[in-house]
Amino acid sequence: MIEGVDFYFNEAGLMVFTEVYHRKRGTCCKNKCRHCPWGYGKPKASVRTVPPGVKPDEGDR
Repeated sequence: MIEGVDFYFNEAGLMVFTEVYHRKRGTCCKNKCRHCPWGYGKPKASVRTVPPGVKPDEGDR
């Protein structure tokens, strides 16, 4: 591992893995890493719903 490429130390002195390291690793470890390229633990985009009784194609009219 190369400091500054694969990891860095934050203000608290903790080692933080970079996106480069995670991509080299190849899979998500599901630890909600700060630089997770797979987005694990990040808020999901909200899903727009259509109110009851309205056809989906009428929702934007």
